Amino acid sequence: MIKNILVSQPKPTDPVKSPYLEIALKYDLNVEFRKFITVEGVPARDFRKDKVNIPDHTAVIFTSRNSVDHFFRMCKEMRVEVPETMKYFSISESTSFYLQKYVQYRKRKIFHGKQDFKDLVEIIKKHRDERYLLPCSDIHKQAMTRMLDDQKITYSKAVIYRTLASDLSDLDIKKYDMLIFFSPSGITSLMKNFPDFEQGDTRIAVFGPTTAKAVKDAGLKLDLNAPTKNAPSMTMALDQFLEKAFKKNGHKVGQV
Repeated sequence: MIKNILVSQPKPTDPVKSPYLEIALKYDLNVEFRKFITVEGVPARDFRKDKVNIPDHTAVIFTSRNSVDHFFRMCKEMRVEVPETMKYFSISESTSFYLQKYVQYRKRKIFHGKQDFKDLVEIIKKHRDERYLLPCSDIHKQAMTRMLDDQKITYSKAVIYRTLASDLSDLDIKKYDMLIFFSPSGITSLMKNFPDFEQGDTRIAVFGPTTAKAVKDAGLKLDLNAPTKNAPSMTMALDQFLEKAFKKNGHKVGQV
């Protein structure tokens, strides 16, 4: 029976509008949130050792809001003036809109994909003459650089932030009937914080193939793998999973 779910993400800024609240009410569940990973900026003095010169580039590839924040942080720390001619290529529309925090959106040349790096590469291919900078974490998807290499795109990888395991020592992990993860780093954090973790009847749900692989590599059982053709988001996949479970067992809502 699923009664307590832990989502390995920060608590929504507006819980009332969160789709997780709808699920909690629909199935009479307790849904809690906790960051399993912490992002820490790489100091400018360490970044200089990589000998990546930001002004040498004419375009920047952003894969997340973290990459946006830490790129502009690094520019500020290194006193780098970002030219008006700089182009920005973001993995999604929401990441592009987030750029407004740092640049005047309409005055810059900003491009974005649909949500997938493969889609973004198709756009980048149309701008082959640019010299790209790829700000990223020390833990990043190798598939991204492989795609750029395959297309012979001129780029520099810039590790400007690190992904670390959060301190979860105060968390009673056995309390939860389902754990939801969105990155391999989350699985790493789970195993680091709870080295004696035994899954037992605890369901594990993940978003994305790399996270699914991390679960299997850790010797754990995967119960829910999103996205699917009929559920592009984790909350949609979770809703379908719970509905199927309580119907199968003949339970009423809240007794899955």
